[in-house]
Amino acid sequence: MVPEGMRHVTGLTVDFCGEEYTALPGQSLTIGREADIVLDDENQYLHRRFLLIDHANGLWWVRNVGSQLSATVADLHGGIQAWLPPETALPLTLPRHIVWFTAGPTTYDFQIAIDGAAYESVRVEPDTDGTLTIGGVQFNSEQHLLVVALAEDILRHGGHGAGSLPTSSAAAARLGWPVTKFNRKLDYLCSKLDDAGVRGLHGGPGKLASARRSRLVEYALATRIVTATDLELLPPRKPGTRPLAL
Repeated sequence: MVPEGMRHVTGLTVDFCGEEYTALPGQSLTIGREADIVLDDENQYLHRRFLLIDHANGLWWVRNVGSQLSATVADLHGGIQAWLPPETALPLTLPRHIVWFTAGPTTYDFQIAIDGAAYESVRVEPDTDGTLTIGGVQFNSEQHLLVVALAEDILRHGGHGAGSLPTSSAAAARLGWPVTKFNRKLDYLCSKLDDAGVRGLHGGPGKLASARRSRLVEYALATRIVTATDLELLPPRKPGTRPLAL
């Protein structure tokens, strides 16, 4: 049964790179490579139809209709985040949501605005003492820096549209770390988050390392573990050095 306060939900707008797409109850929007909202028609890693947004039982829903990719859905302030693997659906109950997902080497994001949503999100401000505690998990300065290096290109794009996800060796080189140190810290951080209940970070047979990196970045962006202001923590590039190949 839909709560009384949620029965007045009306239109929905998806904003991708400044282009807006609207829908009313009874209508739907598909998102993908060949869809109502085309995010990237050249990325063969992206499903033709990846996400479906529709209205049912008085609520707007985002549904993962793909077979391989997952998405992260959050409010704009880092208070709520959810993982959306294939064949799952999530109700959209807040005025604004942001969605991240990674296809191949590229991470995309777009925003969803809902007219008349009944609930509001709560802003969560990160700690400023050199550590971050999110969901009971504390990040030390090197763990925080590792995530900033992985999210650098996305953050430099302003969190709007698409950004590239570096390999572990590229991110390690960006920090001036041996790749063995980077991978060791990445494994430990993913394990710690997995133990805390963060889904999508557990390795195993058939689990690509790139999938863990992308999920970690999406989670960090969704919970605001990293923001554009953290880019100043990265070491300066040497003069004349081009960004590392991905």
